[in-house]
Amino acid sequence: MRLTVFWQRMADYFGEGYADSFARDHVMSELGGRTVHEALEAGWSAKDVWRGVCAAVDVPHERR
Repeated sequence: MRLTVFWQRMADYFGEGYADSFARDHVMSELGGRTVHEALEAGWSAKDVWRGVCAAVDVPHERR
């Protein structure tokens, strides 16, 4: 998954205004105790980060 697709999915699910805030502030055990930004900076693939977000906030399967 490309980062552009990842960020579009984040915006589609959380809304344009909240997606980046969520990505900066929400620490998730699914990402090893990291935020989205920290996981991406640590080298996690966008696909794996998206899977972690989906698991953490129960994104419906049809939106994954």
